[in-house]
Amino acid sequence: MSHDHHTHEHGHSHAPLVSTANERVVLTGFVLTAGFMLVEVVGGVLSGSLALIADAGHMLTDAAALLLAWVGFRIGRRASDARRTFGYMRFEVLAGLVNAITLFALVIWIVWEAIQRLRSPGEVLAGPMLAVAVVGLLVNCLVFWILHRGDQSHVNIKGATVHVLGDLLGSVAAIIAALVIHFTGWMPIDPILSVLVCLLILRSAWALLRSAFDILMEAVPPDIDIAVLQDHVRDNVPGVAAIDHVHVWSITSGKVLATLELTLAEGAQPAQVVPEVKRALAERFAIGHATVEVVHMPQAQCALERQDSEDAHTHDHAHHHDHDHPHDTPQASGPAR
Repeated sequence: MSHDHHTHEHGHSHAPLVSTANERVVLTGFVLTAGFMLVEVVGGVLSGSLALIADAGHMLTDAAALLLAWVGFRIGRRASDARRTFGYMRFEVLAGLVNAITLFALVIWIVWEAIQRLRSPGEVLAGPMLAVAVVGLLVNCLVFWILHRGDQSHVNIKGATVHVLGDLLGSVAAIIAALVIHFTGWMPIDPILSVLVCLLILRSAWALLRSAFDILMEAVPPDIDIAVLQDHVRDNVPGVAAIDHVHVWSITSGKVLATLELTLAEGAQPAQVVPEVKRALAERFAIGHATVEVVHMPQAQCALERQDSEDAHTHDHAHHHDHDHPHDTPQASGPAR
C-alpha cells in the first residue's frame, strides 16, 4: 500500500534577492568603461594606432555587456505573477549567455584583425599610444576592483568581470606593444600580443558559457552531489528510511531548488519529518526551495491506517443502521376480555 503525501513550503519568496549593491557596481563599471572608450577612440585616431581603436571596440563590447548585466538585474527584480511564478530571475542567466557569446565573437574578430595587421602593419605613434594605454590600464583596474566588490556568484557579475579582465590585459598588451615599437620600431608585436590575450579571454569565456548553459539546462549545481545529499538526509534526519527521485537545479545564480520522494521509517510522521528534511537541505546544501513528497509508508503504519479506516467505516455503518431501523418498542396489552 502506498500513501501519497505532498507538501510544499511557502515560507519564502520566489522573488530574486538582487542586491542594489550589485546594480550599483555594474552601473559604475559601465559609466567608467563607456567614458574611457570615447577617450581611446580619440587617442587611436590622433596616434594612428589601430590597436587603440581595436581596443576601443573591445571596450564598446564590454560597456554593452555591463549595460546588459545592469538591465538584467533591474528586470530580475520584477515581482512574480500568475504566468511567471519565479518572476524574471532567468533573465540574468540569458544576459550571462549573451555575454559569453559576445566574448567568443570578440576573440574571432581580434584574431582576424591580428592576421590582417601582420600582413600589412601600419605606422603607429608610440608616445600617444603609450599614454592612452596607461590611462586605460588604470581605468580597467578601477572597474575590475569595483566589480569584485559585487557578488561573484552571479553569472552577470562573472560575465562583466571577464570582459573587464580582458580589457585590463589588453591595456597591458598595448603598453608593452607601445614600448617595443618606441624602442625597436617592430610593429608586429601589437597583433602578436593581441592573440595571446585572446587565448586568456577564450578560457574564461568557455567557463562562463558552460555555467550559463548548465543553469538553462537545469543541471545539478557543481557544488552539490546527489549521492552525498541522499546520504546526508538519510543519516541526519530521524524517520527517513529512503530518499529517491532527487532533482536539484538552479533557477538562476544562487537560487537552488529541489524535488524528492521520501520513504518514512516505522512510526515516523510526515508532519514532523518533512520540515526537518527541508531544514537539512537548506543548512547543508543552501537549497532554499524544496518540494518533498512522501510516496510510501511502512507496512505496519499502512495496516494501522487501514484498520482505523475500517473501524471508522464499521462505526458509521452501525450508526447509519440504527437510524434506518429503530428498535421496536413493546406495547402494553390489556387483559383479555
